[in-house]
Amino acid sequence: MSVAEEIKRLHELHQAGALSDEEFAAAKARLLNGQAPGATSDITTLRRSRTDRWLGGVCGGLGRISGVESWIWRLLFVLFVCTFGFGLAIYILLWIFVPEDELIGN
Repeated sequence: MSVAEEIKRLHELHQAGALSDEEFAAAKARLLNGQAPGATSDITTLRRSRTDRWLGGVCGGLGRISGVESWIWRLLFVLFVCTFGFGLAIYILLWIFVPEDELIGN
């Protein structure tokens, strides 16, 4: 979808009352600055946390990139382990393949 079509869609949502004036202005500014709507962070910046960690820092990193508290991610992984059984496999894969935060100040 082109930028013009996105702005038209935002304008229609604004006219329908689904977006406030501030939300419309912010979304339009993000579009004009080249950011995708709703994308405030890039998944390629996912890093395991060195400070907010219990095991591998995966939930701390997911919390930082998504804006959701890390304890909620921990709870989700536990629920997936208990209900579906694949939460542990996903956590281990993320632990292996997601790089750790770089130390700043060394």
